[in-house]
Amino acid sequence: MSVKLTTRQVGDVTVIDADGRITLGEGSTAFREKIKELLGANNKKILVNMANITYIDSSGIGELVSSFTTTTNAGGALKLLSLGKRVQDLLQITKLYTVFETFDDEAAAVRSFS
Repeated sequence: MSVKLTTRQVGDVTVIDADGRITLGEGSTAFREKIKELLGANNKKILVNMANITYIDSSGIGELVSSFTTTTNAGGALKLLSLGKRVQDLLQITKLYTVFETFDDEAAAVRSFS
């Protein structure tokens, strides 16, 4: 199974609920397209809920970084919510913990955008 992305609004923050696998090919492409779509619609406060991500590979991590850069360059912010152990470990190993703001609590994450 690839990744399934659904969006919802919490105030002025767009939450992407990601479900499945972010891997080379379909998963990372879907993620890239969703970010472009949101930025195109002028949604610049993006919170990615990763509670239901079962697997992420190096291209998935690359896509997160690329999406972060694209959002930042567009004057927005991209933050991560509810990382699983594997994703936390990968961010630790790759030193990307210093790049992404991560949260365990959705309310706190949403407040952090103001």
